[in-house]
Order: sequence, then structure tokens, then C-alpha cells
Amino acid sequence: MFTFTPLLGAQSSSARASQSLLELDGGIKILVDVGWDDSFDTLDLAELEKHIPTLSLILLTHATPAHIGALVHCCRTFPLFTQIPIYATNPVIAFGRTLLQDLYASAPLAATFLPNASVSEPSASPTSPATVSGDTQNPGTASRILLQSPTAEEIARYFALIQPLKYSQPHQPSPSPFSPPLNGLTLTAYNAGHTVGGTIWHIQHGLESIVYAVDWNQARESVVAGAAWFGGSGASGAEVIEQLRKPTALICSSKGGDKLALSGGRKKRDDLLLDMIRSSLVKGGTVLIPTDTSARVLELAYSLEHSWRDAANGDKEDVLQGAGLFLAGKKTTNTIRLARSMLEWMDENIVREFEAAESTDVANGQKTGGQDKSSAKGGGPFTFKHLKIIERKTRLEKLLAEPGPKVILASDISMDWGFSKEALRQVAEGPNNLLLLTESFRTTEPSALQKSTTIGSTIWQWYEERRDGVALEKGSDGEHIEQVHSNGRELSWADVQRAPLDAGEQLVYQQYLATKRQLQDTSQTLGQENLEAAADVLDDGSSSTSSEDSDPEHQGRALNFSASLAHATRSKLAVSDEDLGINILLRRKNVYDYDVRGKKGRERMFPYVAPRKKGDEYGEFIRPEEYLRAEEREEIDMQQRRTDAETKLGQKRRWDDTTGPHGRKLSAGAAGRKRPHMDGKMTEDDDLSMVSGGEDADVAAGSEDEAEKQSFEGPAKAVYHNHTITINARIAFVDFMGLHDKRSLEMLIPLIQPQKLILVGGSKEETSALAAECQKLLNAKLNAMASERASNSTAIIFTPANGQVVDASVDTNAWMVKLSNTLVRRLNWQHVRSLGVVALTAQLRGPEPIAEIGDAESAGKKMKQLKDEAATSAVAPDTKSDEKIEVYPLLDTLPASMAAGTRSMARPLHVGDLRLADLRKLMQSAGHTAEFRGEGTLLIDKSVAVRKSGTGKIEIEATAQSSLGRPNGRGIGSFLAVKRKIYEGLAVVAGN
Repeated sequence: MFTFTPLLGAQSSSARASQSLLELDGGIKILVDVGWDDSFDTLDLAELEKHIPTLSLILLTHATPAHIGALVHCCRTFPLFTQIPIYATNPVIAFGRTLLQDLYASAPLAATFLPNASVSEPSASPTSPATVSGDTQNPGTASRILLQSPTAEEIARYFALIQPLKYSQPHQPSPSPFSPPLNGLTLTAYNAGHTVGGTIWHIQHGLESIVYAVDWNQARESVVAGAAWFGGSGASGAEVIEQLRKPTALICSSKGGDKLALSGGRKKRDDLLLDMIRSSLVKGGTVLIPTDTSARVLELAYSLEHSWRDAANGDKEDVLQGAGLFLAGKKTTNTIRLARSMLEWMDENIVREFEAAESTDVANGQKTGGQDKSSAKGGGPFTFKHLKIIERKTRLEKLLAEPGPKVILASDISMDWGFSKEALRQVAEGPNNLLLLTESFRTTEPSALQKSTTIGSTIWQWYEERRDGVALEKGSDGEHIEQVHSNGRELSWADVQRAPLDAGEQLVYQQYLATKRQLQDTSQTLGQENLEAAADVLDDGSSSTSSEDSDPEHQGRALNFSASLAHATRSKLAVSDEDLGINILLRRKNVYDYDVRGKKGRERMFPYVAPRKKGDEYGEFIRPEEYLRAEEREEIDMQQRRTDAETKLGQKRRWDDTTGPHGRKLSAGAAGRKRPHMDGKMTEDDDLSMVSGGEDADVAAGSEDEAEKQSFEGPAKAVYHNHTITINARIAFVDFMGLHDKRSLEMLIPLIQPQKLILVGGSKEETSALAAECQKLLNAKLNAMASERASNSTAIIFTPANGQVVDASVDTNAWMVKLSNTLVRRLNWQHVRSLGVVALTAQLRGPEPIAEIGDAESAGKKMKQLKDEAATSAVAPDTKSDEKIEVYPLLDTLPASMAAGTRSMARPLHVGDLRLADLRKLMQSAGHTAEFRGEGTLLIDKSVAVRKSGTGKIEIEATAQSSLGRPNGRGIGSFLAVKRKIYEGLAVVAGN
């Protein structure tokens, strides 16, 4: 059984968000992606919240907000989410961590609002950001109070729970504590292109072979390798690799199904990008390119850096030589540092470029005698010479105020948060400036467009409307490129900023914390942890986990936090006696008795909760300050006294006080350096907050002062300020999405030959058009193969909407039969990995009679036992079904007369899959030499070559001397030894 349910991203306005639920036989549920769109609406996660208590594992495909945007929110909000195993590749984990750190540091709405259920009637539902965006006059509105944003350390801790996987390595995952057994389920990750570490998931479970391929790209790019449909990085061929061919179900994204391929490929795309940039730089303008934080930005940064290198090394004068190139983002340094450490996940040309640069560095270092190696460094793939990194808002504002042509890559693509919005304010009014889009916003539903309108989607609408005309610029190849005029159109948006709470809002927030603390105390019977008293004022997101020994009957009371919150706030702060349960002995005064009759689990015991010691998997936390030597303690005390002497006489500085001597305001970095013995170490986030090399110290200090003015600790609310700007800059578009197009889909889907095709991830028009085209192509393919297989020549294609369940189970005809005892004793089972294989020849008989005369007594006892068991069950049994006994046909041995005639007709059957790596180990353990030569060729004893074709066929080539005896006296040649080891790895079964 296999059912598929798209939770987000199927024919909806949230096409940029992706969430899919796969349910397999035995109750196994797999969640693929935890995406979120730019509205950060918690209502989009309501359907996901219902399935969390039954999930077995989670898979992540890309490090983009559309695939992992809600991961941290789910970990903080839903207690059971952190207990579910999560699998992804190393780049998805690393880049996803920096992405969400930048997201929560830049977008206040990502923290979401305080639930209305915590301060109002239980029937009230959480308010989305879109609902409250117009409410700027009522400061006491509870829905405008923001929850605490997760810190960088908290985000890193959640991403540390993800288990990394490598490409093309089958893995049998471990299920969640509340999941049924996986029964041999196997996961395999393959390169999907589009992003570094992007994944096509192959899921094998029983007869089901499922390929989940959403947002992939077959074409090779400068940084990102192509999808592994044909085995290599963007390789092409006539047949898809065996592991991804002929799946029982292919889940494919229909995004880009109506997009035609650009003639000329990647080179044409890069040339078009440079032509757009040059057309603005030659006029002295500024080019703003909004992009993401950690995925496609690597492709853009690499392409532009190498274009600037070519222009600098060229003989003729190029406009790029005098223009600046900048990359703006709060976590850009971390992203580039991670990219340098993950070259093996990129295209093979990147690896070769890195090796060539390293060899050049070594040669130059030897020539200079090891001196001034920094000047000898060559241009590695991500060692930028022309691209300058900006991580401070004030530095970006100063850069935009400077005259001269420049190109700025800024986060984010939606322009609702990040530095792209700040840059748009300065760039929009210049008529010589260019706003260059690299991704499209294809939303066809008007109502949905109003719900999740972003600045980027509005500008994309203007680009498609072309109301004010199009400017034609001449490109380098003589062709015309199009740029859309804006002609002073006004763009309005509501800017969201964090602000401190006033007295009334502080009271509401304290009520929320008190209610949450009561829920935590109530859920002690379910094994949940208490809220830390010290974190009540500042931290409201302490996620708690339920222990494995909690009562399963009461699990549902703590699975849904919002439901529990609404249930417990009937009187805003009071909890009913029924909800308290046995905790009434602690929570109510003058209550000394509790009826435990008929109760189960912890409800029968006094509610004593043993205090938990804080620690990790290595034991209790060690405080270094408790183990200081006397001289170290004296040195710290002297330093503290010197610090106190700098303050005013008679005053004692608090730890959160950032006021320095003479009333001077300390920067965030200076305030942190005043207490090194308390912090212990500088966090990674502090290190990344420093300005990159090449900037002046006064600029850094000014940036930190500006950040100190705007940042504060504690609860906050969302304050909306309406802004309107006039846009005179031109608008252009170059497709740098790195996604499949119509040609790739029409070529690959017939080669994959799926039994069932499920299309998700696109708009309604894209999905319908691609489904109709694939129906024709797959039907033509099936008709061509009609001579080879006798089956229905009609392809089955599903186009589900969000929440629609699709039954895509493999088509099988199965019957239940009963084996006779005589036949069972003759079966000779052979085991191939986790499967048991047997072939038999038998005859089918009718069902056995219910009971013979001699077995009447035993049959009566069995019937009586069944009735007794049904009578004692919790559900009242059906009296008619009790008397009915299911009977099955009997499979028995053949008579002697028939067995002699059928034995000669039975042919041996080889079952199993041979892996060359396993064969290599077997041959080496048997004393043979075995090594890989080339791709997919194993050379044994330098005389026998074993190859495995893409279809799984084993080919053996050997010399004439390989069949002779070995000189060590074993008496068997290499060829025969290889053949025997191959047969030993397979199950050779024949009819009995």
C-alpha cells in the first residue's frame, strides 16, 4: 500500500512551499520537506501538526525556505517533532542552518505571533501576519505580540539532530519512538541538481519503489552538478540508471512544465546576465540582483566573480573593470566558508579548478621561498578577488550613497526581508539603475496572490504586464535584450519592525507565560519537562519532550500544543480539576485524597517528579569557573575590580548594562568582552557578525552602534510602518532558477517509465498542461512495449491538490492460500540479505473441511476460545462474524505421478542483486587480488574483468589462462572462483 498526500505546494498559492506525506504499508509515514512560504502563516502548518504524532521519519531535499523554512518553528512549537529522525545531505544541513539563522535575524514575522487562544476565548484561532498587517493603531492587540525568535545556538542545536547521508549509499533508517517497525525500508539519496546537496530520494519498501524528485535540474551548471538520472553529474544517455528506472511511483514537480529551454544553454544564460548588467553599468547605474541566502547565490556569485576576473585579465577595456561587485547578507561569510569546505558536492569542474589553484599556490610559494604566500594565492573557486562581502546594514547604506557603477547581490529573493529591501529604497528611483530578477513568481490565483503578496511578486507582476513599454538594448551577440520600464510607478508595503512591549502588553505576555507554565506542570504526568523559572521573562519557546514511558492513552493531550492551550484557558488562567488529574494533590489546597480506581499508568501514583540533572550525552555540565586555581581566581577578581573602578562610584554594573565610562554606549562586541570569564567562549554567531576584511574600524563601530540601538532583549511586538517609494528603475529577468524545463520533463519521464506518475509543486495550469503531455508520451511508450509486456497501455497520472489523498499502490493480484504441513517441511528457504526466497511446485486444492469426526472436539474448543476472547474485548463483537470462520484454498505437494513430469520443466531462477564492492571484499578474503579499474569495472587477479551494466546485467571477461590452476596449489582458476562467488551471492532457486 502506498498513499500520497501533498500538504503544501500542489496547485495552490503556496507553490514556493513544499510538504508531502507518504504513507506505506504497516502505518509507516514519511514526511518529505518542511517548507514555508514568505507569509509565515501558522495556519499553513495546521495540517502538518495533525500528522506529527504518527510520523516515522522526515526527509529534506533542498536548503531553501520552500523546503526547510518551517523546520525550526516545528521543533520549537511541537514537542514530539524533535523525536522524529530527520535525514538530509551534509550541504542541506550546513546551508540550511545559515539560511534560517539569517531568516530569523532579518524577518521579525518568522518568529510568529502570540496565539490568540492564550489570552482570549478558546475558540479564537491564531492570527496570521496578513490579518494583522493593517492594524497599526491598537497597541494592545494580543496578536501583534511576537514570540521569541530562536537564537543562532538554538537553531544550530536543532540542525545537529539531522542525520547526514551521502549520495548513492542505501541506508536503512531508524523509526521514531511512536512509529511502527519499518520492515526493511531503504533510503537512497541521489543528486538532484538545482542546489548544492539537493536530493532525489529513492524509497524502497517491499514491492513499492518510490522516486521523489521535486525541484531538480538535469543540466550541468558552473557550481551545481546535474541530476543523477543517468549516473553521472549531468550525464546523458539512452537509459536511466537501474535504481531510478521503472519505479512503482514517481513524484515529480510540475514547476517549469510550460517553460521552454533557452537556446544556447548555460553559456547563453551567463552572457545574457552580463549583457543586462553592462547595459546599466555603462550609464553609471546600479544593478540590484535579489537572491537567496545559501542556495542559488553560490551559482550567481561564482559566475559574476569569474566574469570580473576575465574582464580584469582582458586586453580591451571593459565596463566591468571599473564597477564594484558586492554580496550583501547577514550570514554571507558563513555561507562562503561552508562552500569552500564542500567542493566534493559540486560539479567536477569546481574540483579541478581547486586542484589547479592549489598546485599554482604551491609552485608560487616555492619560487618566493615560502615568503608572502598570500600574494601567491591563485584564484580558487570561492576565493573572491573582486566580490566584496557586506554584512552590516550601515555599510550597505554607505555603499549605496557612493557614486559610481556597482552590482549588488542581496538577500532575499522575495524582497520582504533581508538587505534586498534596504537596497531597493536607494536603487528604485534612479532611471539608469536596473532591478534584475533571477526567479519568477508564478501565481495565477488572484485571491491567493492578495493573501501572500510580496514585494518581489508585485514587481514580477509589473514585469509581466509591461504596461509602460519595453526598452530594447543591444547585447554582445547583436541580439536585442528586453528591459521593462517602470515610469514612476509607486510601490507600497508595510515594513515590520520589532518594538518593546508596553505595560499592558507585558501583562498579556506574562499571562501567556503563566498559562504555558501551568500546561507544563499539568503535562508532568506525560513526562514533560518544567519551564525554567529563569527563562520565563525572556524565553517563551522552551520545547519539551515526552518520555518514552508515558501512558499511550494520554499521549494525545500533549501532541497538539495549540489545542492544549485553548483547552486549558477556559478561564484564561484556571485549569479544571479534570485536566489536573492526580496533580490536584499538589495544585489545589485542602485536597488530600484522589480516587485511583480505574486509572492507568501515572494516574495511579503520587505525582512526585524527580529533578533532572542538566547535562548532555557525556554527563553533567562542567563549570570551568568552579575549578579555577587560586592565582587564576585572583586575576579574575582584579580584572573585575578594575572594571568596577571604571564605573561611577557607588554603582554596580549589571550584566545586561552596556553603558561604559563617562556614559559612553558600549558596542555589542565590547560589552561581550567585559565578561570573558562568564561567557567562556565566543560563539560562532559573534564571530560571523564581524565585518569582513577590508572595511575600516570606524565603519564597524558605527554598524555595531546602529545594531545596538535597534536590538533589545525580551519580548517584542510587531510595529508596522507604511512606506511608498517611486520606482523609475528598469526591470529585467534572467532565468537563474536552475530548474528543469518542458524539454527535460518530456524527455526524461518516458525514459524513467514510472507505473504511476504524481505531479506536484506547480500551479494548476502548469500541472494540467504537463499531465496531458505526459499522458500522450507515456501511452506511446507503453504501446511500443506492448509486445514485451501484456498490460494495460494507459499511463496512470495523478494531479492532487493540497490535502487530497492519492492511492498509488503497486498493482498486484494477491491471494491468500494455506500451505499444507507436508509442503512446509519440504521447502528449502534461501536468504538474500533481508529477504527469504523459495520456489515451489505444488497443486491447489479446495479448502479443508471444518472438522473431521476425530477433530470435532478440538474444533469445538477452538470455537469456544474465539468466542471467549471476543466477549472479553473492549469492542462488542458481531455475533454473526463470530460464527464465521475464514477458509483458504490449500496448497499441497504434487502426487508422485505428476511430480516426475513437472520436475524436468522447472528452470533455476537467480534472485538478488550483486554489488561489485561486495564481490571485491569476497575475492580479497579468498586470497585473490581485486581492484576497481575505470567506472563500473572490477579487475580480479589481473585476468578477469567483471562489469555491471546499467540494466543490472553482469558481464565477465577473462583470459584463457584464467581458467587454469593457480600456482599456490588451490586447484581452481580465477574465472571459476569469480563465478562461484557470484552464485554464492545470489539465491538459486528451483521448483521442488
